Amino acid sequence: MGIDRRLSRLAHGLIHMSQHEGVATSKSIAKMFDTNPVVVRRMMAGLRKDGIVDSQKGHGGGWLLIKKLEDITLLDIHQALGNSNIVSINLTHEQPECLVVQAVNEALEKSITEARTLLYKRFGEISLADIANSFENKKQNLTKDSAAALCPSRHK
Repeated sequence: MGIDRRLSRLAHGLIHMSQHEGVATSKSIAKMFDTNPVVVRRMMAGLRKDGIVDSQKGHGGGWLLIKKLEDITLLDIHQALGNSNIVSINLTHEQPECLVVQAVNEALEKSITEARTLLYKRFGEISLADIANSFENKKQNLTKDSAAALCPSRHK
């Protein structure tokens, strides 16, 4: 199983979308994410269903951010993606009758559940506006020489 980058990609993309008027095409978002427009449409579908973005079909169509950044949390995005597994540690099911396996699985399951609960809580506390503000603060400290870090060529 590969690494799931959808949450970070969508947070990144939504913040960029908030800084521009009009729609963003699946093609332009795909270029930013270095992926295929079909992948973008799949990711954005959950956001549309949850009222974060809307889509406009046809020539000149694309994706439009319809919710304010302060009203979108990392948890909202995670849930719109279908609550993918955020902890990739799996329990062993070999020798389930072994007391050591049972003890290990119980300890891991408890720890994973606690970690998941804490992470979901924290995701719910972080809005995209918080992240955008962090970006703006970093932008203020850029020198002319480091301005290229602001928006690499893939974002254009």
